[in-house]
Amino acid sequence: MELQTLIYIVVGSTFALYLGIAVWARAGSTGEFYVAGGGVHPIANGMATAADWMSAASFISMAGLIAFKGYDASVYLMGWTGGYVLLALLLAPYLRKYGKFTVPEFIGDRFYSKTARIVAVVCLIVASVTYVIGQMKGVGVAFGRFLEVPFETGVLIGMAIVFFYAVLGGMKGITYTQIAQYVVLIFAFTVPAVFISLQLTGNPLPQLGLGSELHNGVYLLDKLDQVLVDLGFNKYTEQKESTINMLLLTLSLMIGTAGLPHVIIRFFTVPKVKDARSSAGWALVFIAILYTTAPAVGAMSFYNFINTVQVGEVGAQDGNLVYEERPQWFKTWETTGLLAFEDKNDDGRIQYYNDKNPEFIAQHADKGWQGSEMVTLDRDIMVLANPEIAGLPNWVIALVAAGGVAAALSTAAGLLLAIASAVSHDLLKGVFMPKISEKRELMASRIAMAGAILIAGYLGMNPPGFAAQVVALAFGLAASSIFPALMMGIFSKRVNNVGAVAGMLSGLGITIVYIFIYQGWFFIPGTNNFPNTSDYWLLGISPEAFGAVGATVNFTVATVVSRFTPAPPKNVQDMIQDIRVPKGLPASK
Repeated sequence: MELQTLIYIVVGSTFALYLGIAVWARAGSTGEFYVAGGGVHPIANGMATAADWMSAASFISMAGLIAFKGYDASVYLMGWTGGYVLLALLLAPYLRKYGKFTVPEFIGDRFYSKTARIVAVVCLIVASVTYVIGQMKGVGVAFGRFLEVPFETGVLIGMAIVFFYAVLGGMKGITYTQIAQYVVLIFAFTVPAVFISLQLTGNPLPQLGLGSELHNGVYLLDKLDQVLVDLGFNKYTEQKESTINMLLLTLSLMIGTAGLPHVIIRFFTVPKVKDARSSAGWALVFIAILYTTAPAVGAMSFYNFINTVQVGEVGAQDGNLVYEERPQWFKTWETTGLLAFEDKNDDGRIQYYNDKNPEFIAQHADKGWQGSEMVTLDRDIMVLANPEIAGLPNWVIALVAAGGVAAALSTAAGLLLAIASAVSHDLLKGVFMPKISEKRELMASRIAMAGAILIAGYLGMNPPGFAAQVVALAFGLAASSIFPALMMGIFSKRVNNVGAVAGMLSGLGITIVYIFIYQGWFFIPGTNNFPNTSDYWLLGISPEAFGAVGATVNFTVATVVSRFTPAPPKNVQDMIQDIRVPKGLPASK
């Protein structure tokens, strides 16, 4: 069957499944809309959490980052998985025991302040909207490829589909849709990885194939190191970034994971406190299947790409691919605008190399090369293009297209629900309109979700970076604002409302300003104060890694301010004690 027809059938079938589940499980009450009625099995919730978590950044973009950054991208693997350990041990059971719908609701009650609740809502919306931008970038990449339309058109189509099933079903519909999406995306990620690992190394396990020998007897990573050095790049397995930045980025991603509201809210959907901890463990198992495969996918996809454009010896007259002989996958991705070639020296061949390396340029000055001719090579295309580059069967390519769409849509829906619940439940019902009816609250939540889709869609068409980089910024914002407030709210009886508000505002404020200085104010292109390069970063700390600094500021300000202001009331301190000890509130509350 022709490839494009097969893609339409496979992706269309998965859409029919998702939309059917959304209609079947549509929410009829606020309890079902926000937390699926609190009756989801921990294994099912773990699978839904994994799908919620394994976003476009994980499925589409992370392996692309690994492909181009090599060793330095390992921080994403460590940070994003390590955060679940923190979440399972330090937050999920206690928040589930408290038994309310949302994170801002807990913060508002714990710090006995509507102001704290409003500030928490602001922090949540800022982090979640930034996160959704990355998802919309992934939606555009996935839809642009399988419909063969421009990237911007792909974003618009994805916005319409997310709107339908997220607005209709709420958390109940999203939970069961995400279970189906997990099955689709995990097969879509691992099946081509197994094929390509067998193709290159003869080993069916990609995790082992990464460290195995190629069929010519050379180890895959050694060969990749040599190829990149020959093209003027650093070794694939070599650390390029500073140790301090890698350390802070790992920490920022870890505590950001534990502070993301759309992940935390999933632990309110299970019946008991024990199930919350169990859900986190199951989620980590399901996530590990993809995360242990991603390094192999990144390395192998980049190796195959290099071999496609560099068909012979570097510098040889016939060493580079003739543009007119480029494979079909190359032409297909050119239609999306995410892959573009410019023949700078008019030789009809594709030169791809590090044109910022003066030594390499001097070495090949006599070849007539006038700069790397892959003028656009979006890292986010690597996973989706991987099976096509490797020449895998059409059904595998179609499966990957369906997986990419599933990954982007699953997390987008969860984030939009977190935003919607913050606006309708925490702001309207919790602060400004406490007597609002359940029907009107649901309507307000759906309107807020629609507004968030429009904003995220627009920014997704003009993202400040690759999907995983944008998502890392969101983690930094959550790390600097929400995580410290939750930790101090659970484990400190002395931190009061004034300290919590001051801490959240200072942590969020310093982090978002640092991001805007390098990424552009409100992510508007051209408004940045300094170039986003290590030469201009403060102490070599990237915007993605600054969340750990913001969290430190948050903890410090909250603690100091609380010491100079009155302690929390006794009933609040008793509530904290009840949350933290097994003999506290009933597990079912």
